[in-house]
Amino acid sequence: MKPIAQSIKRSSFFLGVVVLLLLTACASREYRMDYEVEESDAKIWPAPPEIPRFRYVGTLTGEQNVKPVEEGKGFGDYVSDFFKWMAGIVGQNPVPLVLQRPQSGVIDDNGRIYVTDVSRHSVMVFDLQKGILSEWELATPSTGFVTPIGIALGPSNSLLVVDAELNLIVQLDATGNPLKTFGEDKFKRPTGIARDPIKGRIYVADTHAHDIKVFDDNGNFINSIGKRGTAGGEFNGPTHLSFANGNLYVTDTFNTRVQVLSDSGQLKREFGKRGLFVGDLVRPKGVTTDSEGNIYVIESFHDHLLVYNSNGEFLLPIGGTGGEVGQFYLPSGIWTDNNDRIYIADMFNGRVVILQYLGGRYARRAVQNK
Repeated sequence: MKPIAQSIKRSSFFLGVVVLLLLTACASREYRMDYEVEESDAKIWPAPPEIPRFRYVGTLTGEQNVKPVEEGKGFGDYVSDFFKWMAGIVGQNPVPLVLQRPQSGVIDDNGRIYVTDVSRHSVMVFDLQKGILSEWELATPSTGFVTPIGIALGPSNSLLVVDAELNLIVQLDATGNPLKTFGEDKFKRPTGIARDPIKGRIYVADTHAHDIKVFDDNGNFINSIGKRGTAGGEFNGPTHLSFANGNLYVTDTFNTRVQVLSDSGQLKREFGKRGLFVGDLVRPKGVTTDSEGNIYVIESFHDHLLVYNSNGEFLLPIGGTGGEVGQFYLPSGIWTDNNDRIYIADMFNGRVVILQYLGGRYARRAVQNK
């Protein structure tokens, strides 16, 4: 019996060494985010012979975007396939890490795109520089997200996430660890969020209270902006927010308009109206701006991205119902980065669609690089 026992020990040791080597092989391989199409093949808007203003960049959906830097399968990939095969044998096929119902998002200076997903009850993190996809599920050390919707960059490299069901704001550190929550006793149903990084003010759309709640960077409540109504500065179900150049942009969803407020909440202008034509608003959701002050509004009911100039004058529609390039299916949030790329949470298509504005910073950098 003793030789058999020694043989078992040697086999176990050998298997452990092999597994360790294989895992090391997996970990050492570099990955990238593969989501961009060739510029020469990309769809543009408006169509020729008009001057192009926007170009399709690509789509983020989840683990399908994560590809090895080197072509072909490495040793670690075969190991991964083996473990997936073993999981299938025992009836535990892994659930793919993909977007299901993305709501809103934001991108930081390190190229990480954070996307809230109400179906996954989490924040999905696409690290474009490192080629890593992560999922953050905890709102507190002991509580998971339920309905995460709005998200914004917070102070000191933190993130601010609105959970509409938990009725609070969650602050996460740069690795996804919960730092604190605030606003628990202030909301009826919070949805959108935006932050003024200069003054350290956090604005939260409280949809069922029909107002905007304002906090400081420590999470202390300051005041509320607006009340239910149809006059300027009043709201009916506000949902999404954006802050840029001292202005707060509010999607006043059931009043079918966008209101532009000062950082203190004073109405500067409003635009949008209910109607049947492209460019009219029925269920506006996400709102954001670019470096030239153009305003982008998601018209979720008709599955369009609508582009307006800084005065609220309608310029261009992109979209229509469907799953092809340039089409959307109940889109929700929208955000931009410092390169004038536009990110659309295409909710029922389970993806983030990325467009490039061909003016603004992009055009200036293109000229400088010639």
